[in-house]
Amino acid sequence: MQRKNLTEVTEFIFLGFSGFGKHQTTLFVVFLTVYIFTLAGNIIIVTITCVDRHLHTPMYFFLSTLASSETVYTLVIVPRMLSSLVFYNQPISLPGCATQMFFFVTLAINNCFLLTAMGYDRYVAICAPLRYTVIMCKRMCAGLVCGSFGTGLMMATLQVTAMFNLPFCGTVVDHFFCDIHPVMKLSCVDTTINEIINYGVSSFVILVPIGLITISYILIIYSILKIATAEGRKKAFATCASHLTVVIVHYGCASIAYLKPKSESSVEKDLLLSVTYTIITPLLNPVVYSLRNKEVKDALRRAVGRSVS
Repeated sequence: MQRKNLTEVTEFIFLGFSGFGKHQTTLFVVFLTVYIFTLAGNIIIVTITCVDRHLHTPMYFFLSTLASSETVYTLVIVPRMLSSLVFYNQPISLPGCATQMFFFVTLAINNCFLLTAMGYDRYVAICAPLRYTVIMCKRMCAGLVCGSFGTGLMMATLQVTAMFNLPFCGTVVDHFFCDIHPVMKLSCVDTTINEIINYGVSSFVILVPIGLITISYILIIYSILKIATAEGRKKAFATCASHLTVVIVHYGCASIAYLKPKSESSVEKDLLLSVTYTIITPLLNPVVYSLRNKEVKDALRRAVGRSVS
């Protein structure tokens, strides 16, 4: 009888934002608007980086790669979430849930290490400017991108395989997508091993990049303070400000969401954090990191000028 109960769960239903009642329509409009701006911003970044030869540099290569990753990352989660705000209680199959979780984890980890690669790029540009083109060659850039994606693939395979080897009894996911902790709560058995795996992976993909970025910026600040002119120091700081803004928001939300004790978890807080790192942060990247950048603005003007002429 127990075995029969374990095999009956073939799909999940997201509880999502059902607690917001009539406000779900407002949420749909707000989230759809943000999503459209996010897609547009990231597509503009990828396109303008490809077509404008002035942006064929390591920094913009990493930016366009991050924008591509963010685009797929949001496609995995947001359209289904928007659909659930209009058509309630839409089920997702177990394979569909596993697929969504796999891509979510892969791309989230990939983004973490891409931000680390960008920090390294800024370190080389400021601390070793004369050797920048030699160190940040095409092979190095490709290696950093492949390493980021490969790390995401390995960690996602480990986590998702461990998760979907569990038997499930519950069917209602108290979330708006197949995130690790809400799905794990539906298991019929003790999940201590899975919690250890997930906490270990989360610690690695958050603390290691934060440590590397911190070291990079300690060295960057030390080099900037040695610049003789105030204008030179201001320009050097300006090249790092956008990256630091995205890093603080990205890793701040990730740390709170995945490293906090279970006793501090609540459905409302988890939903708010998830909305931040699945909807708000992907919009923050193109707005803060690129579209306010003078070089990107100049590239857009050149592209518009060519299309008009």
